[in-house]
Amino acid sequence: MQIPSNKIADIKKYFVNTLTDLYGEEEAEAIFYYVMEYLFQFSRNAYLLHKSTTISESELLKVHFILKKLKKGIPLQYVLGEAFFMGMKLKVNPDVLIPRPETEELVDWIIKNHPSENIESIIDIGTGSGCIALGLKKFLPQTKVYALDVSKAALQIAQENATINKLTIDWIEADILSPQMKLNSNFSIIVSNPPYVTNAEAASMHKNVLENEPHLALFVPENDALIFYRKILTIAQNYLRNKGWVYFEINQYQASEMLELLKNFNFINIELKKDISGNYRMIRGQLNKN
Repeated sequence: MQIPSNKIADIKKYFVNTLTDLYGEEEAEAIFYYVMEYLFQFSRNAYLLHKSTTISESELLKVHFILKKLKKGIPLQYVLGEAFFMGMKLKVNPDVLIPRPETEELVDWIIKNHPSENIESIIDIGTGSGCIALGLKKFLPQTKVYALDVSKAALQIAQENATINKLTIDWIEADILSPQMKLNSNFSIIVSNPPYVTNAEAASMHKNVLENEPHLALFVPENDALIFYRKILTIAQNYLRNKGWVYFEINQYQASEMLELLKNFNFINIELKKDISGNYRMIRGQLNKN
């Protein structure tokens, strides 16, 4: 596979044509503009000013290298090694999920509901890249934020992201499914975006997700799809303060089951929230120990 010309306009045409079968023309074009900004620091709006520009052979090799990986279905964020979340640049690799816009909506919901001075501590369970914990710490700087994950590799990436963004998080390596799992604090808020995809739903997922993103962070047993939510709510009985809150990102097809689950664990003021696409993707509830 060779890009036929060093001119930006010709590179765009070849780039988009190469990726259209995999991503569709509109997304392929959006990926092209992202790559141009990453490599050459000019935005989509500036493309018309640069389309006649000729790049060097070494720069063309960089484009070729990225395009070759994208053609294999490797997600753009993994190819470039970065993603953006709540205005932060985060390092990502196949040890962590790529942060999604819906997760930004979850973090924004917490920030809007809880001014920093009223929330003493938050724990993010299953932190992955650290995006939720870091987003909360960025916008609730007075709050003590903890982040837990079972994956040592994921925690290493999350810690690097904290350093990059100059934010302080308390990190915990633990398996919440282990009976020996203990925490050392009582929290004001527990938040999680745990695995919730069933194997039956995998068939409808884009192959670049299935073949590249960590299955540990995606999939749950078909016969126990709420296993992580149930365990986190069990943990909340001991480690969430009375009248404290849980916030979850959820599978839109499990919204009614999640409502019942929170009720069964003595949560009140339960609220489902739709994402920007109109799907129920978030839920919160307040613990009532009385």
